[in-house]
Amino acid sequence: MKLNTLLILWALWVPAAYCSNGPAVARVNGEEISQLRLERYFAEYLEDQGRSVGNIRNPKAYKQLRKAALDALIDKELLWQEALKRGVVISDATVQSQVEQTRQAFGGAEVFARRLEDAGFDEASYAEYTRRELAAQQVFADLTRVSEPDEQQVQAFFEEHRAEMNRPEEIQVRHILIKVPQGADASTVEAARLRLQAMHTRITQGADFASVAREGSEDASASEGGELGYFPRGRMLPEFEATAFALAPGAVSEPVRTAVGWHLILLENRVEATDVTEEQGLDMVRAYLARQKQVQARLQALAQLRSGNRIERVDDD
Repeated sequence: MKLNTLLILWALWVPAAYCSNGPAVARVNGEEISQLRLERYFAEYLEDQGRSVGNIRNPKAYKQLRKAALDALIDKELLWQEALKRGVVISDATVQSQVEQTRQAFGGAEVFARRLEDAGFDEASYAEYTRRELAAQQVFADLTRVSEPDEQQVQAFFEEHRAEMNRPEEIQVRHILIKVPQGADASTVEAARLRLQAMHTRITQGADFASVAREGSEDASASEGGELGYFPRGRMLPEFEATAFALAPGAVSEPVRTAVGWHLILLENRVEATDVTEEQGLDMVRAYLARQKQVQARLQALAQLRSGNRIERVDDD
């Protein structure tokens, strides 16, 4: 179990003393999910997505995310209750092994003890929490067990999508742009070219291309040193693309005119086109179809649990 996941899961099943604090936001077969439990989990839920409550300005988005967090808590409670119905037993040895792995993941006993205290746990309540989590995981694994993809389906999918699996030639490029307005007169066009030519001279005399781009490029990529990343043919303006693909790695072009202005282009790297073998392609398809079956099984399992149990949502905000 990943450390990041463990931090989030602490908020899912907080100690009993916390669960009863505040009004209920939902009940699952009569078992309450408290507002405090939801609020604790919601913050962790957002953090796992690289977000925070304070950064959500849209009330509709806030409501949708909060509902998703509550849905996750309800699903956890459903899985735990299903584990009880099935009589799932997690041995003390398995629980202690998991607790010890978590202790080591946090950097030892002292740090772990502090984190337990901060989260409202003692060793006994955390061991019980771990037992519940492992039981729920076991039930979920049982409910979502799927067979391997059918080989005829694998072969048919591969034949249909084989061309999409091949990787085209791609290049990694930086550029410097001096813009030229549409319909500009000849003197304006030439002035822009001369500005770019002066930058080209600096680069050929040893100046760093990225630094010159940051100083003088008029493209949005200037702050990134002109970095455009990797791209295949067909993504850029024709004149730009033709010049870029003709360069050798490390080479800088002469000024190139396009509809938006004058460019200098640095080719940083080239990745040659690759075609997957039939063996590689079939393996890719098997993995993809297996993931699709697993996703569908998870959705179906949770839908069946929700429809077969009594869920009352009190939290409408």
